[in-house]
Amino acid sequence: MKVVIQRVSRAQVTVDNEVIGQIGQGYLVLLGVAQGDDKATAQRIAKKLLGLRIFADENGKTNLSIKDVGGELLIVSQFTLCADTSHGNRPSFITAGSPALANELYEYFIELCKQQVSKVEHGSFGADMKVELVNDGPFTIILE
Repeated sequence: MKVVIQRVSRAQVTVDNEVIGQIGQGYLVLLGVAQGDDKATAQRIAKKLLGLRIFADENGKTNLSIKDVGGELLIVSQFTLCADTSHGNRPSFITAGSPALANELYEYFIELCKQQVSKVEHGSFGADMKVELVNDGPFTIILE
C-alpha cells in the first residue's frame, strides 16, 4: 500500500462534473493498493496517517495531528501509485492489487478513518475523477 498525504486548506473530488466529496482543512489522501496488501496493512497505514503530527501548534511547530486540529479527510483511490517505472518509459501496473482487493481495502481504509475523524469524504473507486486541492505548506508525505 502506498499513500500520498497532502496537507490542504481545502480539496474536492468531482465525477462527471458533480462534486462528490469536499473538505476544508485536513488531508487529501491518495491511496494505492498493491498485491499482497491486506487489512493489517490498511490498519497500520491508517494508524500512522491519523497519528502524523504535521499541523502547527501555537508555537508554529509541526506538533499536532489531524485529530488535534479537528481536520477532515478526502480519500481517493489511485492505483497509479503502484506503477513500476524501473524499465522503459511506459509504467507497468502488474504490482497493483486486483480491482476487487483494491476496492475492498479502500472501503476498509475509509471505515477505519471514520472511526477517528468526524468528516471523511472520498472519491468513487474506478471512476474518472478530477481532484482539486490547495496544498497547505506545501506539505506532502508518502507512506508505504
